[in-house]
Amino acid sequence: MATSSNPPASATFSARLAAAIKQRRTPACIGLDPRRESLPPALHAATASDPKALAAVFTRFCCDVIDVVAPLVPIVKPQLACFEAIGPDGMTALAEVIAHAHAKNLLVLADGKRGDIGSTAEAYADGWLAGPWAADALTVNPYLGLDSIEPFVKVATDRGAGIFILVKTSNPGSKDFQDLKTDGRTIYEHVAAGVEQLAARTAAGGTYGAVGAVVGATWPRQLDELRAAMPHTWILVPGFGKQGGRAADVRGAFDASGLGAIVVSARDVIFAHARPEMNAGLADDQWQTAVDRACRDMIERLAADTPAAQLK
Repeated sequence: MATSSNPPASATFSARLAAAIKQRRTPACIGLDPRRESLPPALHAATASDPKALAAVFTRFCCDVIDVVAPLVPIVKPQLACFEAIGPDGMTALAEVIAHAHAKNLLVLADGKRGDIGSTAEAYADGWLAGPWAADALTVNPYLGLDSIEPFVKVATDRGAGIFILVKTSNPGSKDFQDLKTDGRTIYEHVAAGVEQLAARTAAGGTYGAVGAVVGATWPRQLDELRAAMPHTWILVPGFGKQGGRAADVRGAFDASGLGAIVVSARDVIFAHARPEMNAGLADDQWQTAVDRACRDMIERLAADTPAAQLK
């Protein structure tokens, strides 16, 4: 819940994120990735025979998850593709989920990996960060070059929002392009250097800027290296839990005070009813209790094995 220690709405994204992490005493971020085949049986997703019905189930599921995690974590990350896949009704569901998260005093990171040039990039930035979606942050694809990122940086800094640029992604195939070398450095190192310049430029006298990086939990050595290479950059760390990332693997993403990183878990938490150790003793309609258990377990593991312990 909001407290008097929260920064004003006009504060930078970095300030709002740091305050929320300190308030909840954890860098945990819960991904909202609704998938019909994985939803709790109690929601009867199998009977949702049309997009409107399925969108209603997605809305209920995500809002119920938000109700559980809102007192525990600072931020949630809706995966836009999961909503886009069911068409216009899915996008209406996404809008309702974002609004519900904001009503519960959560920051919202829209995971859409957007990227384009010129006026199209401006439209993406306006829509997601300043327009009807009003997300607090957005993931951005840098493949088109640094000039394609500038419209996102401008809107983010004008609105007090943030962006997270793909640097070293968690999937095994990231090495196909991101690990290629040119001028003695890997592609992801070149991207990281550009990201750090933008982060430092938008830091407004603080430690971290409005521009962050995405670095997967599945690459612990690279996390160590990239934390050193990007001292002004928040690092969004996906791949924790189901994709194989452990708390000890993400240690390098943090600074000594326990800030500088957001660690994401989606399926391990939101579908915790499918994990026997989290669902033990629960009936089908108690699936939210399994979510609560899994979220608390994630928070405890991060506190035990990373500098996030300094937030206590």
